[in-house]
Amino acid sequence: MTDARDVIAEGRASLGIELGSTRIKACLIGEDPSTVLAVGSHDWENRLVDRVWTYSLEDVWTGIQAAYADLGADVERRYGTRLESLGAIGVSAMMHGYLAFDDAGELLVPFRTWRNTNTGPAAAELTELFGVNIPLRWSIAHLHQAVRDGEPHVAQVRSITTLAGYVHRELTGRKVLGVGDASGMFPIDSRTGTYDADLLARYDSLAAGTAPGLKLSGLLPDVLTAGQPAGELTPAGAALLDPTGSLRPGALLCPPEGDAGTGMVATCSVAPRTGNVSAGTSIFAMVVLERPLERVHHELDLVTTPSGDPVAMVHCNNGASELAAWVGLFSRFAAASGAVSASGALLNSDDVFTTLFSEALDGAPNAGGLLAYNHLAGEPIAEITEGRPLFLRTPDSEFTLANFMRAQLYGVFGTLALGMRVLSGEGVELDRMFAHGGMLRTAGVAQRFLSGALAAPVSVAATASEGGPWGMAVLASYASANAAGNELDLDAYLRKQVFAGTEFETTEPDAADVAGFADYLDRYHKGLQVERAAIRALPVE
Repeated sequence: MTDARDVIAEGRASLGIELGSTRIKACLIGEDPSTVLAVGSHDWENRLVDRVWTYSLEDVWTGIQAAYADLGADVERRYGTRLESLGAIGVSAMMHGYLAFDDAGELLVPFRTWRNTNTGPAAAELTELFGVNIPLRWSIAHLHQAVRDGEPHVAQVRSITTLAGYVHRELTGRKVLGVGDASGMFPIDSRTGTYDADLLARYDSLAAGTAPGLKLSGLLPDVLTAGQPAGELTPAGAALLDPTGSLRPGALLCPPEGDAGTGMVATCSVAPRTGNVSAGTSIFAMVVLERPLERVHHELDLVTTPSGDPVAMVHCNNGASELAAWVGLFSRFAAASGAVSASGALLNSDDVFTTLFSEALDGAPNAGGLLAYNHLAGEPIAEITEGRPLFLRTPDSEFTLANFMRAQLYGVFGTLALGMRVLSGEGVELDRMFAHGGMLRTAGVAQRFLSGALAAPVSVAATASEGGPWGMAVLASYASANAAGNELDLDAYLRKQVFAGTEFETTEPDAADVAGFADYLDRYHKGLQVERAAIRALPVE
């Protein structure tokens, strides 16, 4: 306790901030990066405005300030000292999307998040031009769709970035991005560690006819790799983080990263033949490649680790949000009925989550013929253009609570499993698959079903529920260590300095679960036709 207080009071702690889809989290670690000293959070939610999923920049800053204030309160509560200076800071956020600014740094159009799927024509055209899959949510797809549509703001664009890149710019004044996050803006050449120069030239030629003078290389942030210095916290940046004025400027900032990169760090999976699954509002798998893929697949993104190594990413727009909505419904029933726990206290949402997840273990391996679709937004891998969450059963299905909950959990992994089938067809092999995210807090449930869905062992560390913000704090600590003379690469740093004493709980796939999920997935794939019909029959105004 005394050592931790000294580390904090002397400004030697590292801070990671991650802007997730439904929560902004802050995580403080000490000189031992495996130890979390304090945490803070703030809930927020995206909005559908004029058919565009967005967050306002005002919400970005009020949310960051609230999460930081919550962290500061946790520090005072635990250690009896104020958080007034930091050794290093890292910012991460949901990847992709489109933030476009004019020459004065003013936002030109509302932030278009990764969740928007209106960029299909642009993504298809760019995929053909580049010979590389360009997903709908990538920044270049958003920009090119605006070019194709003749949006007036395009002529005024002087810079584009991601959410993490924007926050970092405001804290430091530098327009930079970590290579992992940058790889979700535009394809990266792993040989040079920056944007592919040939593809940049191809795009400029393509855009010349409709957007004269547009030079993409001048719009994108500079690319940095993990461990490089990325600026210092300015006085204005310190005031943005902490409007009370207690936080002093001067902290080192590491390159801002995307949530995919922090997930790889948080699970020690940045080396070839390792992979991880991040299960939250969205769900995605990251697999570090030994060799290039043989063909272009629309189900797979080619991105990088925070060190620049190539990664195949299976990204699904929809994760646990629909599951959480059902748990919320049951939570309300529990409250309305006055249900109490064994201790006599009213059931809270965590109690309901635990009860329902545990119930799912008694479900049939194939969920009794029930199907759950978690698509609140469009899902390109499943070829779903808009969100229409559905629960389906036939008259002969086994409609029990256990099967219902197993179907809902399987539904979170459904689209991911479709994408992983493609990766398996490429002959990609894994030595380790890790998982992290809030779904894993109930021990032995989501991890077991994910193992069955992937037909592979799944490992979870004790830090799994901290996830991305802890991973970002580790990246900040790594940059600080490099500034002090560290010569370890990121993989060695993680293995030797962060995870050396970490125990992983590994779940082997259960044969009945593997067969049951395979049966579920076959029906799930066929049932997507029902969802497509719902989109046609029930348009959103």
